[in-house]
Amino acid sequence: MKYGLLAALAASLASPTACSAGPPANPPAPYDIVIRGGRIVDGTGNPWRYADVAIRGDRIAVVGAVPADAAARRTIDARGLVVAPGFIDMHSHSDWLLLEDGGAPSKVRQGVTTEILGEDSSGGPQKGKMPPRAVSVKGVERKIATLGGYFDAVEAGGIATNVASYVGLGNLWGCVMGDSFDHPDKAQMEEIKALLAEALDDGAIGLSTMLAAPREMVSTTDDLVELGRVLRDRGGLFSSHIRNEGGEVFDAVREAIAVGERAGIRVDIIHLKIADRRLWGRMREIIELIERARARGVDVQANVYPYTRGNNDLASIIPPWAHEGGRAALLKRLNDGASRQRMKAEIRAGIPGWYNHYLSVGGDWGRMLVSAKLSEANRRFEGQTMDRILALRAEGKSPAPDPLDQLFDFLIEEDGSIGTIYAHHTEEDMNLAMAPPWCSIGSDGSAFATEGPLHRGHPHPRNFGTFPRVLGVYVRERRTLRLEDAIRKMTSLNAAKAGLVDRGLLLPGQFADVTVFDPGRVIDRSTYLDPFLYPEGIAYVAVNGRLTLDNGRPTGERPGRALRRKPAAGEGRSARLSGSADLLAGRPERLVPAGP
Repeated sequence: MKYGLLAALAASLASPTACSAGPPANPPAPYDIVIRGGRIVDGTGNPWRYADVAIRGDRIAVVGAVPADAAARRTIDARGLVVAPGFIDMHSHSDWLLLEDGGAPSKVRQGVTTEILGEDSSGGPQKGKMPPRAVSVKGVERKIATLGGYFDAVEAGGIATNVASYVGLGNLWGCVMGDSFDHPDKAQMEEIKALLAEALDDGAIGLSTMLAAPREMVSTTDDLVELGRVLRDRGGLFSSHIRNEGGEVFDAVREAIAVGERAGIRVDIIHLKIADRRLWGRMREIIELIERARARGVDVQANVYPYTRGNNDLASIIPPWAHEGGRAALLKRLNDGASRQRMKAEIRAGIPGWYNHYLSVGGDWGRMLVSAKLSEANRRFEGQTMDRILALRAEGKSPAPDPLDQLFDFLIEEDGSIGTIYAHHTEEDMNLAMAPPWCSIGSDGSAFATEGPLHRGHPHPRNFGTFPRVLGVYVRERRTLRLEDAIRKMTSLNAAKAGLVDRGLLLPGQFADVTVFDPGRVIDRSTYLDPFLYPEGIAYVAVNGRLTLDNGRPTGERPGRALRRKPAAGEGRSARLSGSADLLAGRPERLVPAGP
């Protein structure tokens, strides 16, 4: 009975149409924005409903019926549109691009209001054997040595999206081990753990790994569990690009589960997939593996992007040992005859524990699309598949050169790195991975632009189209997902994973991150061959109560914030981020608690 009375009281106080004894002594301040008549998809997964949304300052004030005569500085007619929480990109690589252009063009146009950065390589720490990074922020030179310093820099430069970040294991390893592929000794592991703790105290939401990277292959499950215990003490998330997405993907998923179970921490697997043609069609078994772990109490989840091709580098075909010592050492080995012979044999036969992109696509050069910006001498190869490039490079040569020798030469000409899109997993497997309630959406993309300095290379279309593609293809056209479930996967589910307790839902008291789109028109337009195209159908985007997209046009506003994780007193395994103050303080419309 007591609960029912309290709930009724809260509802009556929060409602703008609640009865009162008379006019208030001090009329409320005008709303900054009122969005009227839209279909509200609030991020919970509940069915949509018609309602208005009122924003005052940086918070949502009302979700319900806003009186027609309510004063508002701006009114948006959302009839025929969907009003949703701003999309949270769980897997973004915009870290350094935001310091070039904080407008985040390709993300804002997708409806993204928060980017989660730092997959393996984060804004900090950069110290010890990893020198601080020099950047220019509004004409002022800065050297970034810590993750906190990175957060300060992006805020000083101005950003259109909010950002939160993991600390990358690549940074921690690099600060202590440099380019060495040696395993850290006990003292070095203590240094790595201290740097992890420092970054978490600087505001990192957790630790992110790229275990398939050559240097991190030397890390063991025991190492990850040891680092996980530092996370457990501070409530951080363990986000893992698992050790092998190909022939050993089952063992790699088991390892991620084991780290979570042994360390007692939350786990999020980065872009869950089966990237080896020999195992295509077995995604249901991966899902069952995760479901069994969850059934016994392991909090393991995952995210995906809605494409069947992934982005990496042609250099990933080169065996791990050849990368030790950095780019210069790799180039020296590529020029050495004996090293070439060893590399050829290992590329074609594989090495136990190594995820070999060449074998994962069955040695099919046609499944590799060059996405890099190339040197002038090789400019004609941009945007072409490797089978075509190899044929062009072999013209007039007799006998025809070994394709792997051509690969080595191509890499040498491009200083050891050529961005490449690999067609390595299937639509059927990807659809299955997308469906479970614990699998969310992340782009694995960056904030590029269709013109100016951020129009570069030949990027993956996910940089421009991830979230509209989910809504246009997988909700409207194929009906793979319900609208409400898709929105939840792009908003509150990611907020809950990252600890964003007052974002990701359309509720009074939440920060006013809002995306408004046309459900009949929203669609991605970027393709593998023509990536520099913005999506259609995203109409309005608000970040912290200010419009970054107005009727489909960027406003130039930079209202984004660095969301530094701040452990609450006695938090145990949970965490809150800055800005999550007492939502009840003097504001009746904020009586609904923020966060899942």
